[in-house]
Amino acid sequence: MGKYFGTDGVRGRANDNLTLDMAVAIGKYIGSYFGQDRHARILIGKDTRLSGSMFEMGLAAGATSAGANVYLLGVCPTPSISYLVQKERFDCGVMISASHNPYYDNGIKLFNHEGKKMPEEILLGIESYMDGEGDVELAINDALGSVIRWEDGLELYISYLKACVDIDLSGMNIALDLSNGSATATAVETLKDLGANLKVIHAQPDGVNINTDCGSTHPESLQELMCSGHYDAGFAFDGDADRLIAVNENGELITGDHTLYICGCHMHKNGTLKDNKVVTTVMSNLGLYRAFDRASISYEQTAVGDKYVYECMEKNDYSIGGEQSGHVIFNAYENTGDGLFTALMLLKVMRETGKKLSELTEDLFIYPQLLINVKVNDKHRALENEELLEQVDLVSKELGDEGRILVRPSGTEPLVRVMVEAKTDELCDLYVNRVVNFIKTKGL
Repeated sequence: MGKYFGTDGVRGRANDNLTLDMAVAIGKYIGSYFGQDRHARILIGKDTRLSGSMFEMGLAAGATSAGANVYLLGVCPTPSISYLVQKERFDCGVMISASHNPYYDNGIKLFNHEGKKMPEEILLGIESYMDGEGDVELAINDALGSVIRWEDGLELYISYLKACVDIDLSGMNIALDLSNGSATATAVETLKDLGANLKVIHAQPDGVNINTDCGSTHPESLQELMCSGHYDAGFAFDGDADRLIAVNENGELITGDHTLYICGCHMHKNGTLKDNKVVTTVMSNLGLYRAFDRASISYEQTAVGDKYVYECMEKNDYSIGGEQSGHVIFNAYENTGDGLFTALMLLKVMRETGKKLSELTEDLFIYPQLLINVKVNDKHRALENEELLEQVDLVSKELGDEGRILVRPSGTEPLVRVMVEAKTDELCDLYVNRVVNFIKTKGL
């Protein structure tokens, strides 16, 4: 990770640590870099937060000043940018979003011409330019770029999703929580076209209500809705619609781990699970691995982050991978998480098996989990402390095969994350607090 770009682009509070000047500089650099001898073609999309238009205009102004032709997709899911960049042969794509963060944050994520995350060497070049190093040659006369509002782009994306899944949802009652975000641009049209009856909540974005007590990080209102009516499935998206948390007909959550299990087992039975393997992160639940063992499905773990999941999948050509948080990637169709596509794949499994979501997860027991963040002076030094390692090892031995402990550093803050999974909430609380209190007492 560089000075500005993390694993998921540049992110920060709008007009505080993510400024309009930064957006203009990024636009200038990519406009120049991808347009050495011609007009570069750059696709820009955004979610619904208030600052999105400001950053959209800044990026477009910077890129056109360097000679690029900029296509504005408007409000759209992040995965639509990834798909359309490769499908329509853009030089690169930009998504303006801070995903599940509050409205006052925003972010700028860059995709290369293959719809994959921008290579690090280009990001480092952008960072140097943002810091005033080097120069960008601006266009003059007819070399200046232009801005085009691309109204047909999302229709191409929706058509692709429907062609990939091709199911008839007639007679299915589905509840949607659109998080007042990007999913408002695609989810209703797609599912209605496939014949579903829909009940939609949190679908009136006003610039400041994105992710507010709704969506994949706050699915409680969707759960209440599912319990109050007769619905086959409920789907909650995050702000930029690249991840999904589902809810079954009983109002129970279907996390990314549940989705990996449902789709992984279905692909295993159909013979489409490459090397019989599912990719997870270290944060996936112990219960998922136990269930995979019983189903004779193997798995590979990566560090936390959909970036690492996809890198592992791409390297080995694995079929499916994802995170507990709802990022799920289906390698044959897309190279990034896509909440709407994930919903369609769950519905496809339901249709093909004739089973309810609750029935599809009957053999999956999710162990109770507790995670506590502890502030430390130096997260890396703390995790090298021999006494702490002994405490963690002792907890691990006491849990045995009926649980696990994971202690790891935060990627962005001076925190150590202590997570325990065990058969009961009481055991989770006991063991997590034992380690947390040790860290605090030692003043690590």
